[in-house]
Parts: sequence; C-alpha cells; structure tokens
Amino acid sequence: MFQLIVGLGNPGSQYAHTKHNVGWMLLDHSPLFSGALWKSKFKGLYAEATLKSKKIYALKPQTYMNLSGESVQPMAAFFKIEPSQILVVHDELDIPFGQVHFKMGGGLAGHNGLKSICAVLGTDQFARMRIGIGRPPHGDVSNWVLGPFGKDEQAQLPRLLEKLHDPMVNAVIEGLGKVGIYNKKNLLE
Repeated sequence: MFQLIVGLGNPGSQYAHTKHNVGWMLLDHSPLFSGALWKSKFKGLYAEATLKSKKIYALKPQTYMNLSGESVQPMAAFFKIEPSQILVVHDELDIPFGQVHFKMGGGLAGHNGLKSICAVLGTDQFARMRIGIGRPPHGDVSNWVLGPFGKDEQAQLPRLLEKLHDPMVNAVIEGLGKVGIYNKKNLLE
C-alpha cells in the first residue's frame, strides 16, 4: 500500500489549467480528498485521508515543477515514508490523452519533476501514475506542457479525472501489480 500520493504541478493561476498540472487536478477532483483540510507545510500543501483503515497522505508541492523533490523529501522523512511507498501522479508526453500507465522506478523521460524527486530521494524506486497528455504535433515541448488542454480535451477532462480516480485508489490499496489492466487502455471509451 502506498502511503503518499504526490500530485505534480506548478503554483500560480497562470498554470492552474495547464497539462503540466494534471497531477494536481486529479488530487483536487478526487473524492478521497474532497473533504480534506489542506495544510501548508514541507514547501507544499498536504492533506490526509483514511483508506481501508490506513492513513494516507496527498501532497501538492508548491516549489515549481523542477524543485518538486524539495517538498517530497521532507514530508516523506517527517512521516517516515519510504520511496517505495510513494506514488507520483504526473503528466506524460509519451502517452496519448485519455490513457494512464503505472510503473515503479525506471527512466524519467526528461520530466523535471521526476528528476528533482529522484535526485533528492537518491533513488528512482518510487511509483509513477503517468497521465497521458500526448506530444505536440510540432513546436516546443515546454510550451506544450505549460499550455492548456485543447478544446476537445478540455471538454473531456472532467470525465477523465473522474475515470482516473479508481485506478489511483486501486494502485494505493493493491499496489502496481493489480493496475496493469489500465495500461494502454483509453479510459474515455
């Protein structure tokens, strides 16, 4: 069972609806944390919830993406949470919109939030919930991730966030072995 869910994003209203903030969006839309009190500490906002009689935490680092580890590490240390008990929810360029993939450890795919967490924790052995945002057809990747979802995607986003809740909760309860059924499946079909 994972004890800490980290939703990656950037603080500030100009980033609130960008693809890079889909991790925050999922935590904000999750019924698990809907009634939770978000507290400011560890250079982030964190909340707690109870799932299957166990306390779990959610964290939204407020450090900007490329310094996310500066929020994750002190919180994990304070609550004595091992890296292998952390699930990081983030945007993923190499996965189409509407899909989610889970994995433990491995490559960072150039994601600055993951790079920061890996560097500060000293390991890549934390779980990832990779939410697909697709690649830009052309142009700069940073403008793509820091831009809003397209018009059609914006219309589908509330439904997608709703559909992503169960895979996230299943991963927390069952571990990654049970959530492989979601990999490469379009959740909007």
